[in-house]
Amino acid sequence: MDNVLEKILINAKKASRQMMQVHSEVKNQALNSISEALVEHMNEIIDANQIDIQSAKDNHMSSAMIDRLLLDEKRIISMAQDVKKLITLNDPIGDVIREIKRPNGLLIKQVRVPIGVFGIIYESRPNVTVDIACLCIKSSNVCVLKGGKEALHSNKILTHIMQEAIKEFLPIETIQLIENTDRSMVTQLITANEYVDVVVPRGGQGLINHVVLNATVPVIETGAGNCHLYIDKDADLKKAIDISINAKIQRPSVCNAIETILVHQDIAPQYLPELEKVFHGHVEIRGDNIVQSIIQCEKATIDDYAKEYDDYIVAIKVVQSLEEAIDHIYKYSTKHSECIVTENAQAAQIFLTALDSACVYHNASTRFSDGGEFGFGAELGISTQKLHARGPLALLEMTSFQYRIYGNGQVRE
Repeated sequence: MDNVLEKILINAKKASRQMMQVHSEVKNQALNSISEALVEHMNEIIDANQIDIQSAKDNHMSSAMIDRLLLDEKRIISMAQDVKKLITLNDPIGDVIREIKRPNGLLIKQVRVPIGVFGIIYESRPNVTVDIACLCIKSSNVCVLKGGKEALHSNKILTHIMQEAIKEFLPIETIQLIENTDRSMVTQLITANEYVDVVVPRGGQGLINHVVLNATVPVIETGAGNCHLYIDKDADLKKAIDISINAKIQRPSVCNAIETILVHQDIAPQYLPELEKVFHGHVEIRGDNIVQSIIQCEKATIDDYAKEYDDYIVAIKVVQSLEEAIDHIYKYSTKHSECIVTENAQAAQIFLTALDSACVYHNASTRFSDGGEFGFGAELGISTQKLHARGPLALLEMTSFQYRIYGNGQVRE
């Protein structure tokens, strides 16, 4: 193992033992200090971020991906405010999940405890660096961060600012960044069973597949976001258009943005021309033959329906029934978030109960698949697996439990 990485992991493991006994009030003081430091050092953050932005432009990164990378005054203030919100949430550590009194007098308590050391491998969104670190602090965990190389300067300054902010309250090794951008660092991190308790990959399907297939450390899989919007024959047209705009255009580079729109054949002649108007000049439409017979657009291929664009591109397919829409989603979805727009309660119920995705919506944008929007404060990502966490991966999902057994000299017969 790389010597620098091993030192980081050794220190992380030591810090995790200390974090197990830190009082909730102290953690909140550390979080408050981070929130204030982000605002205080805003200019330094922006300067470092601009280095990453310029490099992204030089490498011809798409506008959507550059937006994903950007940290400006508004976003930094929002990050600081989100940290403040986290302070107000209940600390799950130490909560008694259940209590059992046995006939022999034993008292058994199932108590929430931190998981320990999180290894987080994530895409080029530097705000995630703050989200992860602060969630780990609140849940008494430690994080070892492996951010995207495109955001290295941003991640370095954010990590430094947070470490300085918490040093009066917590071990600075509670937050650590792997600065080496060599790909071998990922493989070494996900096989460091002696030091790392769980790995969470956030990014494209290629990264996620690599981690899932090669990790020896337990993995919580956060899926890529090939999310679907189904416009049912009984949809309210205004709701359908409003949700389409929000779910595709607001931030196309994030995992909860839609990539494919499925349209019932009965409403396609009304919906598609209206969608073409609002998407014109903003979103490239790729459609099947029926879509092309109604509006002007590029021809969609099978690969289009399987792709997470992370860009101002959408694939559209006309379907004959709700059942066909569900079958299409099962074939292509990454099991992240899907939505049905309909005024038919029965159709909505079938859609919500028939699908196997982590988040399913009725008449609401998939952009709400987010820990903050769910009231969880923030998130490590959206888990698309079923064990041990699903959906927004937040404070409760970042805990394990132990049984604490209280006796008075009992021995087993």
